Amino acid sequence: MTTLSIALAQLNFTVGDIDGNTERIISTCQRARDELGCRVVVFPELAITGYPPEDLLFRDDFMGKAEQGVDAVRAGLKGVCAVVGHPWRVDGTLYNVASVIDGGAIKARYHKRRLPNYSVFDEKRYFKAGHQPCVVDIDGVATAITVCEDIWYPEPILESVSAGARLVLNLNASPFHLNKAIERENDVVAQRARVSQVPVVYVNTVGGQDELVFDGGSFSVNASGQVIQRSPFFDEHLTRVDYVENDLQAAAGQIMDMPGIEESVYQALVTGVRDYVNKNRFRGVVIGLSGGIDSALTLAVAVDALGSDRVQVVLMPSRYTRKMSLDDAQEEAASLGVESCEIAIEQLVEAYERELQPLFEGLAPDTTEENLQARIRGNLLMAISNKTGRLVLTTGNKSEMAVGYATLYGDMAGGFAAIKDVPKTLVYQLARYRNTISRVIPERVIARAPSAELAPDQEDQDSLPPYPVLDPILEAYIERDRSPLDIIASGFDAEVVDRVVAMVNRNEYKRRQAPPGVRITRRAFGRDRRYPITSGFR
Repeated sequence: MTTLSIALAQLNFTVGDIDGNTERIISTCQRARDELGCRVVVFPELAITGYPPEDLLFRDDFMGKAEQGVDAVRAGLKGVCAVVGHPWRVDGTLYNVASVIDGGAIKARYHKRRLPNYSVFDEKRYFKAGHQPCVVDIDGVATAITVCEDIWYPEPILESVSAGARLVLNLNASPFHLNKAIERENDVVAQRARVSQVPVVYVNTVGGQDELVFDGGSFSVNASGQVIQRSPFFDEHLTRVDYVENDLQAAAGQIMDMPGIEESVYQALVTGVRDYVNKNRFRGVVIGLSGGIDSALTLAVAVDALGSDRVQVVLMPSRYTRKMSLDDAQEEAASLGVESCEIAIEQLVEAYERELQPLFEGLAPDTTEENLQARIRGNLLMAISNKTGRLVLTTGNKSEMAVGYATLYGDMAGGFAAIKDVPKTLVYQLARYRNTISRVIPERVIARAPSAELAPDQEDQDSLPPYPVLDPILEAYIERDRSPLDIIASGFDAEVVDRVVAMVNRNEYKRRQAPPGVRITRRAFGRDRRYPITSGFR
C-alpha cells in the first residue's frame, strides 16, 4: 500500500524577514517530522520572502538574500521533504516558484504558470510565467506542485494528471475578502478535484501584511471533491493528512468550522491591526474616542488585537459634544480596561478662531470651523503618538471615505485605518456581533443616530443619504463598477445616485492621502481601486 504523510504548515510569515522566515520553515519541518510523524511539509506561496514582497523583488541584495534562504533550508532539513515557495532567478528572469527539497537537494522546481494581475495582485510586474507542469516522485507518489492562481484554472491540474500526477499540492497566499473562503473551497478546489479525480492539498498563509489579511483556512479535499480536513481561520496551524492508495485521509475532528460573515470580518480586522502594529514594532495604539459607534468598534478591535495595556484612548470634547457621548466613551474604555484621558479642545478652538478672524472677516461660518475641531484633535493624537511611540488608529469607515465625509488632516490623520473598508451598515453588524462575546459597546451607541458632533444638533443624514440607502449605491458603484444609469435602473432615486457618485468622484484626492487600512471587501480603496484624481470623465 502506497502511503505518504503530509503536514500543512499554515504560518504567519513577515515580508522581508528572510532569516526569520527561513528559521521558522526549518523548525516547522522538524516539528512535523518529530511530533506528527510527517514525511512531507507543504508551506505557503513565497514563504521564504513573505507575500507580497512587491518592489523588494527588484533589489539584487534582496534576491541574493532570498537565494541564501533557500540554501539554508536545503542544508537544514533532515529526514523530511519540504515544498517551499520563493522567488527564483534564471538567467536574469524572475519566477514565482515552489521547490521540492529533500535529502539536501532540490528534487524539483515548479514555475507558477498563472500570474494574477487584477485587484490587489500585480505579479506580472515582477514575474515571468512558467509553461510546464511539475510532477515529482515523492516516496513512490507522483505528486504535482501548483501555486495559488494555478488552481483557479483547469489546465494546470489537468495537464499534471496527464503527466501522471496522483496528488496535487497547492501553495497559496490567498487574501481575505467577504465569502472568499467559501468560493475557493466549494467553487474552485473541490471542482478541480472532482473533474481531475485526484486529491488536492491546499495550504494558505495567515496573518496581516499592510492592507491585506490572509485568513488561513488551509484544507484538503479527496478525489471526489469532499473536504476531509480544514485548518482554523486566522491562526497558525500545523496538521497532518495522509495519502493512502490514490486518496487522502484525515483523523477525526480535523474539519474546523467555517466562520460566519461577522465573525470572519471581525477576525480579519483584529488580525490586520495586530500584525500591522507588531510587525512595524509600535509600542501600542492611541485612539480618539468620541462616544460614536465607529470609534467604539475600533477600540474593541484594538483591545482584542493587542490587549488593553497597549491601547490608550483620548476623549477630546468640544462645545458640541453631548454629555451622553462622553458618558458612553468612558463606559467603553472602562469595560475594556483601557487607559483613558480627557483633553477639552474648546480653548484651542477659540485660539484658532481668534487668530484666523482677521483673515475670515466678512465670511460666513461654514465647514471650515467644523474642520478646525477635527484637525485640532488630529494634532493632539499625533503629538501623543510621537511622544509615546503608539500608532494612531483612525476610526473612519468605508461609507465616509467613499463620499469624503471626513476631514483631511483631522479625523483622517493617523497611521492605520482599522475599519477603512467596512461600510457603515456593516459597522453596526460588527458592533452587535462583538457584544455577543462580551458587552463592550453600549446599546445607546448602536441605537442612536450617528453624528460627527461638529455643529449644533448635527446628524450624519443631514449631509448624507441614510446609510441603508447610501451603502448599496456605494457597493454597486465602487465594488462592481456599475454606471450611475445602471444603478438608477435597479430602483434607486436618480437625484440621490447622481449626488452620491459626484461625492465619490470629487473626493479621490482625500482617499489618496488616507492611511492604509484592512481590506475586507472585493474592492477596497488603495491598491484595489486606483482612479485618477484629475479626470474629465463624469
